[in-house]
Amino acid sequence: MSKILTTQLSGLLQRITQSEEESIEETARLLAQAAIGEGNVYFACFGEMQVVELNALQGVERFAKLLPWTEHTEVSEADRICIFTRSAHDQEALALAKRLNELFIPFAAVASEVANAENPLADLAYTYISTRMRGGLLPNDLGERIVVPHAIAVLFIYEAVKIAYDEMLGLDDEEL
Repeated sequence: MSKILTTQLSGLLQRITQSEEESIEETARLLAQAAIGEGNVYFACFGEMQVVELNALQGVERFAKLLPWTEHTEVSEADRICIFTRSAHDQEALALAKRLNELFIPFAAVASEVANAENPLADLAYTYISTRMRGGLLPNDLGERIVVPHAIAVLFIYEAVKIAYDEMLGLDDEEL
């Protein structure tokens, strides 16, 4: 079963790379605007997506110019936010997206659904990345699909954004 899981995960990550490469680059560029200027970068993570902020703030390779996000964080036009959520229909994430949109603060969003007319989060976000998660990766004995690795997909996206972001800021391993 582990070989099947490995194959399915590899396929998921390849789909993300092939379909979202431009959006990943645009998201890194958006976040770099704050880091290069007077602003700060924030990750607003909902549900299990909080693993991204934990990794970005406490991991070995920290995300430069990132500050912790709380619901009480006051943001300015110089700041950039990236919303990480399992679903583009998450009410908390959408409420934040609407607030940022009303304040004219450009933000990025990452969720499972692809960007289309029925995706409210993609419609509000300046840049949008899909994790391409459509359901479980593996069938179980009952024919249901299991193993829905949202956190793995979003961490992969985070790392891809971070690589591009670090390159834009001219950071190398010694400075981190």
